[in-house]
Amino acid sequence: MGLCPLGLSPRTFSRLRPSTERPVGLIRWAGIRTGRCGLAAGRRQSGGEAETDRDMMKHFRVCRFIMETGVKLGMRSVPVATACVLYHRFFQRARLQAYEPYLVAMSCVYLAGKVEEQHTRTRDIINVSHRYFNSGSVTLECDKEFWDLRDSVVQCELLILRQLNFHYLLHYLMSVKSLVNRHAWSRTPVAETSWALLRDCYHGAMCIRHTPQHIAIATLHLALDSYGVELPVGEREWWQVLCVDVTKADIDAVISDLLQLYDMEAKCI
Repeated sequence: MGLCPLGLSPRTFSRLRPSTERPVGLIRWAGIRTGRCGLAAGRRQSGGEAETDRDMMKHFRVCRFIMETGVKLGMRSVPVATACVLYHRFFQRARLQAYEPYLVAMSCVYLAGKVEEQHTRTRDIINVSHRYFNSGSVTLECDKEFWDLRDSVVQCELLILRQLNFHYLLHYLMSVKSLVNRHAWSRTPVAETSWALLRDCYHGAMCIRHTPQHIAIATLHLALDSYGVELPVGEREWWQVLCVDVTKADIDAVISDLLQLYDMEAKCI
């Protein structure tokens, strides 16, 4: 069972749509059939690089929504990053045009809270999301539309679990903290910068394209280079000691993907 048998009206979902974007979610709800959730008939499909760029920008904006929502909900960094990973994993297997990404994002936040043992109520997620899209709005009333939306979030959670076959790739955020000696580099914000770079990685699909260990090494490597911090030279490079299977090419690939995300951020402003 997909998202379609929930009975969620376009008016209900439109209350959570950002006013600056075209309400494509309404088109999708109009094309619903029992047993699956797909595009409305006749929607034009465009391929090529431009379509991929639009998808990347959409994912970037949705992940920014996940992170801002997580902060407002008081979630820790690990559950927020887990929500981003679940979101990217889901759309690695599903078509972006077939599902409403913001609804999937809300369900990923809900599921990540369970996975990382920081459970967040669906009511809080819905209300924070509503205020995200409607600045200055009041808390939603517990009417039929609210309960329809709540059921959609819960049903979408089950869909995500089925789509991912109940397997998760949870990134080891604590890896960066264990690699950084705060006392040795107390005069430079290496630890804070590494955390910031690591968090930025979750704006794109690079967080599932590279292994957690390689991302942790690359963000630390970039932070050290940025502040000109040099480590003692031995028989092997410091990053080879910490992670035996990582190569300089792996580090460069992660940093390259991260720099592309910063370019994407400029386009999304």
